[in-house]
Amino acid sequence: MKTLVVIAGPTGVGKTKTGIRIAQHFKTEIISADSRQIFIETNIGTAVPTHEELSQVPHHLIQTRHVWDYYNAWMFEQDALAIADEIFKTHDVALLVGGSGLYIDAVCSGIDEIPDIEPELRAKVNEQYLNEGIESLRQTLKFLDPDYYEIVDIQNPVRLKRAIEICIQAGKPYSQLRKEQSRERPFRIIKLALNLPREELYERINRRVDEMVAAGLEDEVRSLIPQKECMALKTVGYREFFDYFDNLTSKEEAIEKIKQNTRKYAKKQISWLKRDASVQWFPPFDEEKIIGYIEEKLT
Repeated sequence: MKTLVVIAGPTGVGKTKTGIRIAQHFKTEIISADSRQIFIETNIGTAVPTHEELSQVPHHLIQTRHVWDYYNAWMFEQDALAIADEIFKTHDVALLVGGSGLYIDAVCSGIDEIPDIEPELRAKVNEQYLNEGIESLRQTLKFLDPDYYEIVDIQNPVRLKRAIEICIQAGKPYSQLRKEQSRERPFRIIKLALNLPREELYERINRRVDEMVAAGLEDEVRSLIPQKECMALKTVGYREFFDYFDNLTSKEEAIEKIKQNTRKYAKKQISWLKRDASVQWFPPFDEEKIIGYIEEKLT
């Protein structure tokens, strides 16, 4: 039976390297489930796999869209399923690797098409933000969709407004825009997640941010100033440097905020994954145990 192996986990935990080694063992390909690495212009700040890593195993859905393109979980579901179908023509196992919980859920369980938002509703939600501020958006989303509130970037008014619009337009929570019963897939699904003790994970995150800065993150963000209003750039690693460029903070404060906000994001990712009892947890880089678990499930 064809099998999709999901390798999830918080940012910075080591999904890329572990996924590559698992894919090499099963001689298969990787579908990226990262909602930020899909954009062409964001390279350093989203920790896109290196050219060397990409050359070791075929990867899909990495840097295939522009930051100004609209893209959502439903569109990802369609793209990922089509790629999985192609992989399964020549392989028994395919890997879905990434930390975007909504994207993973979309592939595993299905998600309904995101509805078009009526202009009147969009104007009303924007008016709420202008008159009542971001805290009002947070409380509204927490009421409408507490599950999505747990993983959304609550510092990002664009994402908060978008989620509220969808909840109201669809008449149900954004995080539950799927059928009452999960869609049947023509393949088996094995879900794994990687994690580390909190202090170790946070240390890895802080170190990776320093490496991004040394690799030229500031210049990458500066080159994107003309596109700074794109929703894809209202995310950790980019908005903090935009604030620095606007003289709202110092460079040192911007870097520290990137570390802090990345740690918060990792915590939300872990909380999202722990909702699913079918997820089996492993430390990263313990390929022997991970491969053994997968092979046991494949028999």
